[in-house]
Amino acid sequence: MTEIATPTTRADHRTESHAFTAGDGLPLTLVRVRGRTEPWRGPVMLVHGAGVRAELFRPPLPRTLVDALIDDGWDVWLLNWRASIDLPPVPWTLDDAAAYDHPAAVRYVVAATGAGTIKAIVHCQGSTSFTMAAVAGLVPQVDTVITNAVSLHPVIPRFSRLKIRTLTPALTRLTPHLNPGWGDKPDGAFARLTRAAVLGTHRECDNAVCRMVSFTYGAGRPALWSHANLDDATHEWIRGEFGEVPVSFFAQMERCVRAGHLVSVRSRPGLLDDYTAEAPRTEARFSFLAGEDNLCFLPDSQQLSWEFFRHHRPDGSDTLHRLPGYGHLDVFLGKDAARDVHPIILAELGWDA
Repeated sequence: MTEIATPTTRADHRTESHAFTAGDGLPLTLVRVRGRTEPWRGPVMLVHGAGVRAELFRPPLPRTLVDALIDDGWDVWLLNWRASIDLPPVPWTLDDAAAYDHPAAVRYVVAATGAGTIKAIVHCQGSTSFTMAAVAGLVPQVDTVITNAVSLHPVIPRFSRLKIRTLTPALTRLTPHLNPGWGDKPDGAFARLTRAAVLGTHRECDNAVCRMVSFTYGAGRPALWSHANLDDATHEWIRGEFGEVPVSFFAQMERCVRAGHLVSVRSRPGLLDDYTAEAPRTEARFSFLAGEDNLCFLPDSQQLSWEFFRHHRPDGSDTLHRLPGYGHLDVFLGKDAARDVHPIILAELGWDA
């Protein structure tokens, strides 16, 4: 990590919102964040997961990944794709994001910056959908992808397999979406019933949204982080950072889990039926991050994807980092992530330098 005299903090951020449209006309946004000085390296785009937003990467920590990227000279762009809670909710699948959102976002950043290539840091379902786009050859301008938690091979805990297999058909009939935000603000009879059931079975903390997150996304208590890794301010902050996730996504993920790898469920231009049936149609170098304690997607998810890339590209340029003591989102939200995780990400971004 580059040593600087005065590290960047949130107070130094110069934030611009850029509106653009996805390939199917859906309005999306990119948030450009710069510090006190102009970036001297190229653009890097950060892509959030399902039912959150671009602010995921700017938690109330003294030192966030965005700060580290700015101080390392990068031109930082945060994408709000169709799964963002900052956008009007729509039913979506990974196919929609892979075909329409990510290619359009990459083209916008390239046009806005004049850069020949960009780099991407992608998380969870932002990672699966972005990897689909990359493997299908839809984002040729991207030369480096750092993916967290899951990419081509969703491997989930046994209890999660049971939940997604048995609950998804019922949810399809009962509700168009799930929402961890129901922990604080249930908006109907089904939401209140779900909240009561979750709070009666998840007693890991006094944050109702945190407990709803665990029910929605994994098998742990909690599922997406270790409480020991979050400071109090971040644990409270998450109350406002989770929203609707359509059942259409869970239905696709159930099919992917059964198949053992990503599969498309909608016919979209340029996409593949099976993303592991042939060599990746991308020259981008991939770096896979896997929290050893991840109870949403087990670390074998990233292990298998790294092995797939290594099989087709045995030159060793693609890398795998299994992170002891980390789970799913505490890779970014953890109070010690600046010490444990940021240096790995910065090294991978600077690999070709």
